[in-house]
Amino acid sequence: MKTTGLALALALACASAYGAGDLTRQEPTRVTMVLGNAKGEHRFSPDSLTLETGKLYVLRLENPSANEYYFGSQGLADAVYSRKVVVLGPDAKAVAEVYGPVRRVELKPGSVVEWWFLPVRTGRFEDVMSTRTHTEAGMRATIDVK
Repeated sequence: MKTTGLALALALACASAYGAGDLTRQEPTRVTMVLGNAKGEHRFSPDSLTLETGKLYVLRLENPSANEYYFGSQGLADAVYSRKVVVLGPDAKAVAEVYGPVRRVELKPGSVVEWWFLPVRTGRFEDVMSTRTHTEAGMRATIDVK
């Protein structure tokens, strides 16, 4: 009986160490990052974000420019559980959904993509970038996960 009580106490302690509730029913926090701009400047706007572990996010990536851009961060990709990526059409309705790990997203001119994810590890990710040429031109961003 002593062992059963100890096992129950350990199980309750472990359960309380994790977030309570059904994370699949969580309302997402929406955050937007714009890649480039109509003037042709290579930049992320905003160039820094702060996120929290255990909170569901929809990172809306918008490319209003005439250039193709990438959004990628190996550090962030390794620190989140990716739920899905939604490709939006001109009418803002989903035209495709992608499931599984996400490493990099390419955005064609005028496109919008939403990346649904849940941060599971903290860190400062200064490796948010597009291409080497764009990065050298100053297109960098930082994402902090607390």
